[in-house]
Amino acid sequence: MSTQLAIETDHNSGICTVRITGTLRSGADDDYVQEKGQEVKAMGCTRLLVDIRELHATGSSGIGFFVGLYTSVTRAGGRMVLAGPSKLVREVLDLTRLSTVIPIVDDVAAAKAFLVL
Repeated sequence: MSTQLAIETDHNSGICTVRITGTLRSGADDDYVQEKGQEVKAMGCTRLLVDIRELHATGSSGIGFFVGLYTSVTRAGGRMVLAGPSKLVREVLDLTRLSTVIPIVDDVAAAKAFLVL
Protein backbone atom coordinates (compact mmCIF):
# COMPACT_ATOMS: atom_id res chain seq x y z
CA MET A 1 0.00 0.00 0.00
CA SER A 2 1.59 3.24 -1.20
CA THR A 3 1.27 6.35 0.92
CA GLN A 4 2.59 8.64 -1.85
CA LEU A 5 -0.15 11.18 -2.57
CA ALA A 6 -1.37 11.64 -6.13
CA ILE A 7 -4.34 13.72 -7.25
CA GLU A 8 -5.41 13.33 -10.88
CA THR A 9 -8.14 15.27 -12.66
CA ASP A 10 -10.25 14.51 -15.71
CA HIS A 11 -13.24 16.09 -17.43
CA ASN A 12 -15.40 13.78 -19.53
CA SER A 13 -19.08 13.85 -20.58
CA GLY A 14 -19.87 16.83 -18.37
CA ILE A 15 -18.50 15.23 -15.20
CA CYS A 16 -15.23 16.30 -13.63
CA THR A 17 -13.41 13.51 -11.81
CA VAL A 18 -10.74 13.86 -9.16
CA ARG A 19 -8.91 10.62 -8.29
CA ILE A 20 -6.95 10.61 -5.05
CA THR A 21 -4.47 7.88 -4.18
CA GLY A 22 -2.17 7.49 -1.22
CA THR A 23 -2.40 9.40 2.04
CA LEU A 24 -3.45 13.04 2.47
CA ARG A 25 -1.11 14.21 5.25
CA SER A 26 -1.37 17.61 6.83
CA GLY A 27 1.74 19.71 6.46
CA ALA A 28 3.79 17.60 4.07
CA ASP A 29 1.36 17.82 1.13
CA ASP A 30 -0.35 21.15 1.80
CA ASP A 31 1.13 23.06 -1.18
CA TYR A 32 0.40 20.20 -3.60
CA VAL A 33 -3.18 19.81 -2.30
CA GLN A 34 -3.81 23.56 -2.55
CA GLU A 35 -2.43 23.62 -6.12
CA LYS A 36 -4.65 20.70 -7.14
CA GLY A 37 -7.68 22.32 -5.50
CA GLN A 38 -7.12 25.47 -7.56
CA GLU A 39 -6.71 23.35 -10.69
CA VAL A 40 -10.08 21.66 -10.09
CA LYS A 41 -11.82 24.95 -9.32
CA ALA A 42 -10.41 26.47 -12.55
CA MET A 43 -12.08 23.64 -14.49
CA GLY A 44 -15.44 25.26 -13.65
CA CYS A 45 -17.05 21.95 -12.71
CA THR A 46 -20.70 21.81 -11.80
CA ARG A 47 -20.74 18.01 -11.50
CA LEU A 48 -17.77 16.72 -9.51
CA LEU A 49 -16.99 13.10 -8.69
CA VAL A 50 -14.20 12.64 -6.14
CA ASP A 51 -12.94 9.05 -6.39
CA ILE A 52 -11.36 8.19 -3.04
CA ARG A 53 -11.26 4.40 -3.40
CA GLU A 54 -7.45 4.49 -3.21
CA LEU A 55 -7.18 7.15 -0.51
CA HIS A 56 -5.73 5.22 2.41
CA ALA A 57 -5.96 7.88 5.11
CA THR A 58 -6.67 11.57 5.53
CA GLY A 59 -6.49 14.30 8.11
CA SER A 60 -7.33 17.98 8.30
CA SER A 61 -5.64 18.68 4.96
CA GLY A 62 -7.98 16.26 3.19
CA ILE A 63 -11.03 17.55 5.02
CA GLY A 64 -10.12 21.10 4.00
CA PHE A 65 -9.61 19.95 0.40
CA PHE A 66 -13.05 18.31 0.28
CA VAL A 67 -14.76 21.31 1.89
CA GLY A 68 -13.07 23.72 -0.54
CA LEU A 69 -14.16 21.69 -3.56
CA TYR A 70 -17.68 21.25 -2.24
CA THR A 71 -18.05 24.96 -1.50
CA SER A 72 -16.78 25.93 -4.95
CA VAL A 73 -19.04 23.49 -6.80
CA THR A 74 -22.20 24.20 -4.82
CA ARG A 75 -21.74 27.98 -5.07
CA ALA A 76 -21.75 27.48 -8.85
CA GLY A 77 -25.04 25.62 -8.54
CA GLY A 78 -23.46 22.21 -8.95
CA ARG A 79 -23.22 18.87 -7.16
CA MET A 80 -20.33 16.91 -5.70
CA VAL A 81 -20.08 13.34 -4.46
CA LEU A 82 -17.35 11.29 -2.77
CA ALA A 83 -17.05 7.73 -4.08
CA GLY A 84 -15.69 4.60 -2.41
CA PRO A 85 -14.13 5.64 0.88
CA SER A 86 -12.18 3.01 2.80
CA LYS A 87 -13.36 2.15 6.30
CA LEU A 88 -10.69 4.40 7.83
CA VAL A 89 -11.48 7.37 5.59
CA ARG A 90 -15.22 6.90 6.16
CA GLU A 91 -14.61 7.01 9.92
CA VAL A 92 -12.81 10.36 9.54
CA LEU A 93 -15.65 11.71 7.37
CA ASP A 94 -18.20 10.56 9.95
CA LEU A 95 -16.18 11.85 12.92
CA THR A 96 -15.88 15.30 11.36
CA ARG A 97 -19.56 15.11 10.32
CA LEU A 98 -18.55 15.92 6.76
CA SER A 99 -20.56 12.85 5.76
CA THR A 100 -23.70 14.74 6.78
CA VAL A 101 -22.90 17.52 4.30
CA ILE A 102 -21.20 15.93 1.28
CA PRO A 103 -22.96 12.95 -0.33
CA ILE A 104 -20.95 9.72 -0.14
CA VAL A 105 -21.60 6.59 -2.21
CA ASP A 106 -19.97 3.18 -2.32
CA ASP A 107 -18.59 3.21 -5.88
CA VAL A 108 -17.96 5.25 -9.00
CA ALA A 109 -21.03 3.91 -10.85
CA ALA A 110 -23.32 5.10 -8.05
CA ALA A 111 -21.51 8.46 -8.04
CA LYS A 112 -22.10 8.94 -11.76
CA ALA A 113 -25.76 8.03 -11.34
CA PHE A 114 -26.05 10.57 -8.52
CA LEU A 115 -24.52 13.32 -10.64
CA VAL A 116 -26.75 12.82 -13.69
CA LEU A 117 -30.03 12.98 -11.75
